[in-house]
Amino acid sequence: MLEPFGLPLVTAVEEYVQCRRKLGETSLITSVDEHVRRSKGFTTGVLISRVIEEFLAAKKQDRMSTHYLKSLQSILKQFGQALPGEIARVTTQQIAAWLRSGDYSAVTRNNRLKRVKLLFGYARQSGYLPKREPTAAEELKHRKQGDTDVGIFKPEEFELLMRAAPAALIPVLAIGAFAGLRAAEIARLDWSAVDLGRRIIELRAGQAKTASRRIVPISDNLAAWLSPLERQGLVVPEKVVFVKITKLAKSLGLEWPHNALRHSYISYRIAVVQSAAQVALEAGNSPTIIFKHYRELVTKEAAAQWFGIMPKTCTSTL
Repeated sequence: MLEPFGLPLVTAVEEYVQCRRKLGETSLITSVDEHVRRSKGFTTGVLISRVIEEFLAAKKQDRMSTHYLKSLQSILKQFGQALPGEIARVTTQQIAAWLRSGDYSAVTRNNRLKRVKLLFGYARQSGYLPKREPTAAEELKHRKQGDTDVGIFKPEEFELLMRAAPAALIPVLAIGAFAGLRAAEIARLDWSAVDLGRRIIELRAGQAKTASRRIVPISDNLAAWLSPLERQGLVVPEKVVFVKITKLAKSLGLEWPHNALRHSYISYRIAVVQSAAQVALEAGNSPTIIFKHYRELVTKEAAAQWFGIMPKTCTSTL
């Protein structure tokens, strides 16, 4: 019986004993049948590092935004370093342990799991995992996210900040507070995308976080703040601008809540237009999130005061 394999009897016995020790009470033939069933139709022995490299290359070919690609690369690089080896051998328990290895909020952890699920979905589609079985990542559920406390500026607080800000800080403050762009989007923004004549800011696919084109309206007070500025090149020529802004707020005795400018804009904007769908479209967010976290945070009167913050030489048309 062993002759076709060219194995001596002692080698066959040693291999059998090693398998039984590893399998415990499980039948050897049952385990082999399961392995054959699972491995049929997909390539075994594919390393996680290879899958990550191919996945990132595919996303780049799909013209995903630079911001998205950097985020994806950062998370998957950490994942690959923590769990090297074959992707087919990664277990649900190992992924769960990796997610718990850092002191992450529910939002961050869910974001990391989402990226890993995309990687495993790509691996299955590429034939590196069984086609008809859930991946190890899919077995994991997202953590429940509690309601987020949204910190915003009061109109009088932000007006104090705008009056004290030097010209170099005005673009970030004004565009963040009166157009709701994310800090990363402002950092990538070129003045050519700011059209004061048509009263719009055009975020191209490579600039927006969602990797899709977005048109944001320019309010009267935003136009008034931006009009006197020299508008050439990048809106933020140096990243230190963001540090200077928080230092300025601190010097004025103002706290700087997380994403304060964007949160403020969305809160006041929805009070004006009364439409979560419209604000979601302008802010590049989902109507569900807008409705859940921002609705009825401020009054219409406060919103009018917010969008009425004008340079001293101008008056509001609201």
